[in-house]
Amino acid sequence: MSVDWRQRCATAELAGMRPGAEVLVAGWVHRHRHHGGLVFFDLRDRSGLVQVVVHPENPHFALAAALHPEWVVQVRGELHQRDQARVNPKIATGQVEIVPSELTVLAEAAPLPISPADEGEVEESLRLRHRYLDLRRPQMQRNLELRHQALQVARRHLAEQGFWEVQTPSLSRSTPEGARDFLVPSRLAKGRFYALPQSPQLYKQLLMVAGVERYFQVVHCFRDEDLRADRQLEFVQIDIEQSFVDRDDIIRLGESLALTLAREVAGWQLEEPIPRLTYREAMEAYGTDHPDLRFGMPIMNLTPEALAGTVPFLAEAARQGERVAALASPRPLSRKEIDALSLAAGVDLGSLSLAEGKAGGSLGRFFDGPLAQSWGAGEGVLLVAHGPGDVFLEKMGALRLRLGREAGLIPSGAHQFVWITDFPLLEWNGEDSRWQAVHHPFTAPLDEDLERIEESPGDVRSKQYDLVLDGFEVAGGSIRIHQRPLQERIFAQIGLSKEEAQEKFQFLLEAFRYGAPPHGGIAFGFDRLVMLMAGMTTIREVIAFPLLSSGADPLTGAPSQVTAAQLAELGLVVELADPLPRPPVS
Repeated sequence: MSVDWRQRCATAELAGMRPGAEVLVAGWVHRHRHHGGLVFFDLRDRSGLVQVVVHPENPHFALAAALHPEWVVQVRGELHQRDQARVNPKIATGQVEIVPSELTVLAEAAPLPISPADEGEVEESLRLRHRYLDLRRPQMQRNLELRHQALQVARRHLAEQGFWEVQTPSLSRSTPEGARDFLVPSRLAKGRFYALPQSPQLYKQLLMVAGVERYFQVVHCFRDEDLRADRQLEFVQIDIEQSFVDRDDIIRLGESLALTLAREVAGWQLEEPIPRLTYREAMEAYGTDHPDLRFGMPIMNLTPEALAGTVPFLAEAARQGERVAALASPRPLSRKEIDALSLAAGVDLGSLSLAEGKAGGSLGRFFDGPLAQSWGAGEGVLLVAHGPGDVFLEKMGALRLRLGREAGLIPSGAHQFVWITDFPLLEWNGEDSRWQAVHHPFTAPLDEDLERIEESPGDVRSKQYDLVLDGFEVAGGSIRIHQRPLQERIFAQIGLSKEEAQEKFQFLLEAFRYGAPPHGGIAFGFDRLVMLMAGMTTIREVIAFPLLSSGADPLTGAPSQVTAAQLAELGLVVELADPLPRPPVS
């Protein structure tokens, strides 16, 4: 039967229609049931659900009774007001239902390996194996809609600021910094390879040299690194670059975009301006460069007190150059709990409490009440530890997060952005015995640290900045080096000879000879940002077709073998591995 699909209504539109209207809807049978001689089924499209009720005298009763979940049907009928006893306040169309005058099955469905109507836990590999069914679930539809809305808001916001959306190549050359590249062999130049972009970094800098001034792109990036809950091999960035700016200009731009997305997409009203911490401040207070500021409990530096105090082993640790630090747990902890925390954190935790006004815990014998109070031991317990350098602070930061979550210190519905600035420019790579860029080698150092590049590279701070939301880095960028002599100094410091720098980055260095404007940029990790706005705990919930943590795609069977003929065309010879196991097609 032919039908004019322009007459079709989305189910969400029915909530605003008057009873008695004739409507045409189409979608999937979500739930199906017999009740008191009547047949009810919920019809689902991407906008929501509507109930269809079929009486025994209806000529379509037998067909309605024979329907199964996920059959695709078309219903034409009259919109009725539901009886008060059957009103469903959980859905937008809960006040109305359709009595069909026409009922057509457009497609039948085989028995389902997973049900879109099932809100319980389903094993992840099964969900991804049948992702087209998993994506029918209302929550997944909402996630995709939110992702779409965020993209539209970002594009509109940047266009209104005068940015042009420019596409850059997906096939480029491999460069030596960052994660592992995904390599693509060339058929036309056998033995040579393209690399898929880890970011459009060099191209967007060249666009600034080209006079574009304000660029953005929604770009797919690729990094061959281990997967985790907030990382995939392929991910999406909102990539931004601008000329004639300093660090504060880019931070203001990134802040404006982040707060607009939070307000218009997630419905959050967040603190303005977004607070800032230097990298050093973040490490000292929270043990990480991406702190969760939705709760307090900062790391307390007790090194000076330890040096002057009465705890012999803490005083000795401080004299040896170690840090002595503490966390104030808001609740008392048993010795068993403290031992478990020590094991999890990888540090030896001492404890200090004021039980009934007297100093208690493993450190209690070293203190009288007033001195214990001065160290901050209150109604809960002070957890004290010592260790060397930032590695120790990172352990205390992980402990802070665990304590905060277990004590319920993170308010429900709370969200907090924070900027982190003044990152180190370079870090020592012990394996390769050389300095390497913390961000990338095109990041500019702070002007006041320029003279330290050769004499004290580890003390040089950069014009890098990261935006953190609820303990996740959601954006990062920097002001770039735009002068060839400084770029060559940085290349030399990370161990690239003039010949190597020329071979790998000749096109960038040459471009700088012809007048490069001061420029900088920022890239938003779009998948991660959408994950947080959607209230999910993994980016796989907001990506249409993600990979498993193993890097496998159970839907298509990727990565897969290719034929010997395909390899020969590329001039490659490889030892073919056994194929990855894949569930049989049902």
